[in-house]
Amino acid sequence: MKKQRFYNSLSVFQWFIFLLANSVALPIVIGSVFHLSIEEVSSLMKRTFFVVGISSFIQGWLGHRYPIADGPAGSWVSVFVILAGVAAGQGENTEDTLQLLEGGLMIAGLLLFVLGVTGLVNRLLFLFTPLVTGSFLLILALQLSGVFLKGMMALKGVPPHSDYGTAAISFGVFFLVILLSVKGKGWIKSYAMLIAILLGWLLFILLGKSSPAFSESASLFTLPEVFAWGTPKLDAGMVITAVLFTFILVSNTVAAVTAAQQVVPGSKRDGKQTINRGTWTGGISHFLSALFSTIGVVPLPVSSGFIQLTGEKRIGPFLVAGLLLSAIALIPAIVHFLALLPGPIASAALLASFVQMVGIAFQSILKEELDQRRLTILGITLLISIGLMFLPTDLFRDLPSVLQYIFSNGLLVGTMIVILLEQLWKTKK
Repeated sequence: MKKQRFYNSLSVFQWFIFLLANSVALPIVIGSVFHLSIEEVSSLMKRTFFVVGISSFIQGWLGHRYPIADGPAGSWVSVFVILAGVAAGQGENTEDTLQLLEGGLMIAGLLLFVLGVTGLVNRLLFLFTPLVTGSFLLILALQLSGVFLKGMMALKGVPPHSDYGTAAISFGVFFLVILLSVKGKGWIKSYAMLIAILLGWLLFILLGKSSPAFSESASLFTLPEVFAWGTPKLDAGMVITAVLFTFILVSNTVAAVTAAQQVVPGSKRDGKQTINRGTWTGGISHFLSALFSTIGVVPLPVSSGFIQLTGEKRIGPFLVAGLLLSAIALIPAIVHFLALLPGPIASAALLASFVQMVGIAFQSILKEELDQRRLTILGITLLISIGLMFLPTDLFRDLPSVLQYIFSNGLLVGTMIVILLEQLWKTKK
């Protein structure tokens, strides 16, 4: 009994570390883009932990009911970055831009909630074929791989240069996760990510590598601030962007659930009701993201890679880990300590999870025969979406803001292309 409790505690802690690793990096990215102070970044991190924990628990309890971690959406980050660039180019106040993003999150949350509660999302499910789902997962993995590789290289300065010692530790953590998950036996395989992160963090400390310093609060307990960026605002461009992004958010939920079904045995039983619940719960998550001024939180398809790496498929430890993260977010001293988790180590562990997600993406694509039509659609989708990722960020500066949001986001463009081609290019049976 004591041994079982010990392993349950380890499972909870490992899920907690995974939730934390997915939550800690992007607030720092947004802080640098919007030139937030150290105190503001620390506050954003606290609010992000709180929303991620609550959202993950609600999804696991009432939503899709799978152990799928919620976290800041990489797709939303691109919109944040583009808007920051537009604001800087036009000399606008960053506070107004952040308030506009709060409004966009609320619009997307409202649409998701309505689609899920009314069941209208089921009428959209025909759009998300195995080719669409697989392409979405593959483009998402490729898009975020760049973010995580930059994090692992610890780029600094202008022009950017790498800290090669930090990079060596990061790649060591990456390969250690892969090695333990493939060659490890028993509990070592199950806790491969946790072991690698802790060893990497210890090595970071022993070698004297610096960690981001956040100011500590004198309070023992603080509630997250509501509308920390100010009262939400809206304009026509943001409304259109939020509507288009709703399709991405639905495809994200479908992809996350589909990927989980492939790695959790005997789970293909809920079907449309699972997507309904996951969608309206995702609407609540977006309302929480707007209310507490964070990046939009979504179910992370990479969770399936984590499940496959560790073999941890139970919902109980996951729910406890979600509540634990939210509770800890209320204690500034603990948040300050967790914020010291080196970004390169977190990036390395997450990139290892994406290795499995790439495999799941190909499994989805190969569910149906790759005939000439599907190969052509896949080729067009990947070439254009990935090509957009290599274009200069200011290339679309002269276009209307809504077009800047669209064409600067390879994931959004790629998903729209594969959906349109799948529906418009039909073959005779």
